[in-house]
Amino acid sequence: MLEFTALKKDRRKFLALTGLTLKEFEELLPPFAAAYQSQAVRDKTLTGRPRQRAAGGGRRSVLESMEQKLLFILVYQKTYALQVVQGDLFGMSQAAANQWVHRLLPILQEALTKLGVMPERDGPSFAKSEQGRGQAADYIIDGTERRRQRPKSPEKQTLHYSGKKKTHSDKNVVIVNTRTKRVGYLGPTQVGKTHDKKMVDDEHISYPPDTLLHKDTGFQGYEPDVAETRQPKKSRVAKN
Repeated sequence: MLEFTALKKDRRKFLALTGLTLKEFEELLPPFAAAYQSQAVRDKTLTGRPRQRAAGGGRRSVLESMEQKLLFILVYQKTYALQVVQGDLFGMSQAAANQWVHRLLPILQEALTKLGVMPERDGPSFAKSEQGRGQAADYIIDGTERRRQRPKSPEKQTLHYSGKKKTHSDKNVVIVNTRTKRVGYLGPTQVGKTHDKKMVDDEHISYPPDTLLHKDTGFQGYEPDVAETRQPKKSRVAKN
């Protein structure tokens, strides 16, 4: 069973399972705890029914401490394990793991939003969201692609089939600050067939005026209103 008190002693394993260093975990813990307490309803159960006994009564929770709750949802986000596996890792049933996942995911999102590390999701608002961060406007834009289950509908199969990856997928546009490695923008999810250039044109992203934007050949012809764009060129190999 994974326990925070034991896992924090192995920092390499802690990073591998949560995606965070111990210092980053400790920075996230206070806003996570505050978000959890703000959503707690003392006179009702999780299903919204009136309590038959006081909050905290009955059997002790496996995720009793706030550290254990945060560890649970971070491990789930990092590994994306089957819920039966997630439950086994934390000493609970699949049904209990399912309840905790749905309870803690919104709390984690609220905590990350309070810390200001959630990416902007609206293209025209990207420039405004980057103002005041005090970071160089040096970004790299790319289209991410991830596999998905093969749709049953032939029409959906065609839309989600990626000619490049030879599989069915979903895609997003992401913009990352090259200096801090922070994801500043995450675009809407689109079908795998959509070309990177088509996606970014549809999202109408605005940039800070002094932006240096790095892009690859998937964005050939994309020239937004920025200070400079850079695109690598393929080297030509001389033929004998």
